[in-house]
Amino acid sequence: MHILFVHQNFPAQFGHIAHYLVENHGFQCTFVSQRPEGNVGGIRKIQYHTKGGATAKTHYCARSFENAVAHTHGVFEACEKNRDLQPDLIVGHSGFGSTLFLRELYDCPIINYFEYFYRAHGSDLDFRPEFPSGPLDTLRSYCRNATLLLDLENCTHGYSPTHWQKNLIPQSYTDKVDVIFDGVDTEIWQPWESVPRMVGPSKIDPDTRIITYVSRGMESMRGFDIFMKVAKRIYENNPNVIFAVVGAERTAYGGDLKHIKEDSFKEYVFNQDNYNLEKFCFLGNVQPRSLARLLSISDLHIYLTVPFVLSWSLFDALACGCTVVASNTDPVRELVTHEENGLLADFYDIDGLTELALGVLDNPEDHAHLGKAGVDIIREKYSLEQMLPKMLDLYERVTSIES
Repeated sequence: MHILFVHQNFPAQFGHIAHYLVENHGFQCTFVSQRPEGNVGGIRKIQYHTKGGATAKTHYCARSFENAVAHTHGVFEACEKNRDLQPDLIVGHSGFGSTLFLRELYDCPIINYFEYFYRAHGSDLDFRPEFPSGPLDTLRSYCRNATLLLDLENCTHGYSPTHWQKNLIPQSYTDKVDVIFDGVDTEIWQPWESVPRMVGPSKIDPDTRIITYVSRGMESMRGFDIFMKVAKRIYENNPNVIFAVVGAERTAYGGDLKHIKEDSFKEYVFNQDNYNLEKFCFLGNVQPRSLARLLSISDLHIYLTVPFVLSWSLFDALACGCTVVASNTDPVRELVTHEENGLLADFYDIDGLTELALGVLDNPEDHAHLGKAGVDIIREKYSLEQMLPKMLDLYERVTSIES
């Protein structure tokens, strides 16, 4: 079988399954992305280019769709140019709209990955009233679903990584969408033993508790400001702690910079209070294996999010055996059950989050079972070992129906 994967980036969500199919099942896999052409591990890479797209003159609500059409056409032209491509199945990430025009080139089934269907209310857009979305952002959320709706209509079948994400999709399409997580590579994300207690270049004393926080960006969507307030309460009650913060000083999601005068949300948060920055080690972005080792020596991991796509970092922290204190928001509850494989408190409950954190730090042995349960749930329900066969089964079911 020849599978054509389509995503703006490489390897993104499809790298693991592509390598699995090539190495273990003799499939032919081609990947169309904006990355340079070449061959990686037997996977052929084809590069596409966009032409046009949204400009400052494009209506704000239509810009996402305008950009999606540019990606869609770029993918079409790249595939049309490579006439030797004859896929038996197309798998693409919906949101860029990049598989839509391929119906005109190939008579084969299309599977789309549906990551996030936007909602104007009861969602990330209005969860934090102190950082409100503007009226146009609310209106734009309807338009941002245009590409997703086209793909839901156009695809043969689809899948979402969690039940919470699937349930955002209109009910008329949910029978068309399975739930299959991307998969956690437990060869990397596991409890590493005999790891030196190092945070960055510093060796950490055995009596000092290490608390980790990981996010792509330091922003309101991932509760960086809440984390800092909790962290201050923690070190004021337990001075023998160090906070290892992983992530970039940028906003990856949301419109934080519209509400502040500072150049970054991190700078804004620092200006709201006096923090003892000697208690923090800001590590920037960290490579996966180094991050897995850091999580393995973490005494406590804090994860916060508004109702939005769950971060891979939460799955990774559980896989590494971290005792997790997290926000009691809908997407988190699908993965973390309070007092079973983690601890939950309301997103804004500074006192509650702090109390849970101090309880873990004061009595680590009483909470050790949470970390072990976290490892178990990842290996049993979310690991690559479990997910890749499910993905292969989906591919084979869809192609057999179409044949």
